[in-house]
Amino acid sequence: MWLSIRPRRRRAHLSQFHTTVMHRRNPYVVTAWSLLTPGLGNMLQDRQAKGLILILWGLAVNTMAKVNLGVHHSLTGRFDLAKHTVDTRWLLLYLAVYTYSAWSAFRGTVDLNNLYLLADREDAPIPVMVIQTLDINYLDRRHPWVAALWSALMPGLGAFYLHRIVEGFFFVAWTIFVMVQSHTLQAIHLSLTGHTAAAAAILDIQWFLYIPSIYGFEIYSSYVGAVELNRVFQKEQSLHLRQRYQRRDFEMPV
Repeated sequence: MWLSIRPRRRRAHLSQFHTTVMHRRNPYVVTAWSLLTPGLGNMLQDRQAKGLILILWGLAVNTMAKVNLGVHHSLTGRFDLAKHTVDTRWLLLYLAVYTYSAWSAFRGTVDLNNLYLLADREDAPIPVMVIQTLDINYLDRRHPWVAALWSALMPGLGAFYLHRIVEGFFFVAWTIFVMVQSHTLQAIHLSLTGHTAAAAAILDIQWFLYIPSIYGFEIYSSYVGAVELNRVFQKEQSLHLRQRYQRRDFEMPV
């Protein structure tokens, strides 16, 4: 007698706080996001805990070492000022988290791609719905451009749309904090009213340089996440119909 064997690997996981989907990723793209800001590559892998730790670690060390401000001075040709701006006591710590984040992003993506291929060939079952105390999560079609649009309006909203609550809450809080610290909204207001010199003076470059990576990552992550979620939705439907649909040799009428 044959024993039913449960698949060793899973293709998706639904919880009240997150939707985790296994799919193939380009290791070089994931590594590029980690090179932009440590931890973003791990977030792109749906490894929330490690990603959040690396992001917070990188933010703390970057801020103390004033890496962003040094990069700004270097890009504008003020190399002597950049040399005196960067705090070398913290710089080597930033190099450590920066290097580890890139290495972890590349190596982890290669491993996860292999695990996904094995799980897909096993035709592992995919959960459809979770009902728990705080929330309800279910597989459904999502519009990628809608997710990207919400992220462009406010980073984190696209993650909420895809039911990634932890990621969404973190990016909303991070965006608000960076906007306040950098005085970006005040600078925009001054620019719109013609006070460009005052806008340039009030803007804090050290904090402002976080904004492009925040917006760019969330727009990209939400768009790709919606595309892959739709693919998993289609695979679950296909699996259900192959297992439950009426056989051709079934005689009608009953």
